[in-house]
Amino acid sequence: MSHTECVERWFEQFPVLGKLPVDHLHILRAGVHFPVLEAGATAYELAGECANYLMCIEGRTRVFRMSAGGRQILIYRVGPRGTCVLTTQGLLSGGTFPAESVAEQRTVLAALPAETFRHLMAASPAFRTFVLDDYAKLTAILFGLLDEIAFAPLEQRLAGHLLAQADGRGMVTATHWQIAADLGTVREVVSRHLAGWERAGWVRILRGQVEIRDRIALASLRTRP
Repeated sequence: MSHTECVERWFEQFPVLGKLPVDHLHILRAGVHFPVLEAGATAYELAGECANYLMCIEGRTRVFRMSAGGRQILIYRVGPRGTCVLTTQGLLSGGTFPAESVAEQRTVLAALPAETFRHLMAASPAFRTFVLDDYAKLTAILFGLLDEIAFAPLEQRLAGHLLAQADGRGMVTATHWQIAADLGTVREVVSRHLAGWERAGWVRILRGQVEIRDRIALASLRTRP
């Protein structure tokens, strides 16, 4: 795909950028590049320098922390039309990444180099508003995640995770280990909860998948005090 075609796809996903003044559009087009990550490839590493402002055009990345004991906890995912709050934070503060990010599937990103990002933040009120509004929304999501981790029982978090990840058919495509990694717990705990819910008829456990059979029952766990 040519650079021009990539730019067109980028503007389709982020239409506010295509409406910038002509001189700012020229800066965007000249500075942006479009890295393609295959599944499992690293988007950025823990403690790495933030070199680009990242926007997802296609695919999905997973941002997570790893404990000293090798246990992961998901911080958030970035899908199409999404930006990465940690790259924004790194560019605004000048700090390094406090987590790492990998592609969960083939992913196409739009990457604005730090110099281009800072130039547009200073020169373009529309670009600055886009970045800061998006940053505020993502920060609110992160605080919601912190509340869940700190205060919500794992049973509630697991129910919410399954409901959020299910497709239109009620299927969650993930192993028990992957679900546990997303929730910052161990596989045995997830398997125990799922087995109990299967006996109750709420879910059906398949190889590499969980089928939700009673959304109302799972949703009721989210509101339980």
